[in-house]
Amino acid sequence: MELSARLQLLADWVPSGARIADVGTDHAYLPVWLLLHGRVVSAIACDLREGPLERARQTGYTYGVDLDLRLGNGLDVAAPEEADTIVIAGMGGENIAAILERAPWTADGRHTLLLQPMSRAEDLRRFLMDHGYAIRREALVRDRGTIYPVMEAVKGEMKLSLGQLYGGAALLQDPLGGQYIIEKIIRLQGAVAGLNRSGNREKGDGLRNIITALLSLREEWRYAQSR
Repeated sequence: MELSARLQLLADWVPSGARIADVGTDHAYLPVWLLLHGRVVSAIACDLREGPLERARQTGYTYGVDLDLRLGNGLDVAAPEEADTIVIAGMGGENIAAILERAPWTADGRHTLLLQPMSRAEDLRRFLMDHGYAIRREALVRDRGTIYPVMEAVKGEMKLSLGQLYGGAALLQDPLGGQYIIEKIIRLQGAVAGLNRSGNREKGDGLRNIITALLSLREEWRYAQSR
């Protein structure tokens, strides 16, 4: 069984002997791979819909793995003591934040969060900063031509600059950091042009501030890479 580059990075970060809850499991490739390789002692696979859970059941059957499947909204169907590592991947950053907001026990100091937003990562970083979490490490992975951030968060405090909110909390040493930042800048520039055409210059000014912060962060990244 081979994982995508995105899921493989998550798998590499799961501590050996962990008890995981995989939220939004879909095909359950990640928990099945971890169980097959003896990396975890237990795995809960959660999803909001019956369809993905049926696909997860089929994956478990194919590889001879007995999965603990849970149907429900986010972590509503998992108790704090059932898992020490929470994986939430493959959805927007605002959706991941909403799941964590419904499960404040994930910031109790006994849980590690492995998070992989497909979009709006800035919303997730802001939520973590404002709700008692700290990003312990962050990395980028290229999967099918798109660069995605992966974050490990735990209970703690952190203060992120505007540039870090949009361009990564700890990516100055990441070889993909420069391209990730540039892609963010290009998308924001397109949004500014659209706002200017519609006459919404005030909102455009806010986006320009973000662009300026990202340009500064890219210079920091270039300096870090040259050392």
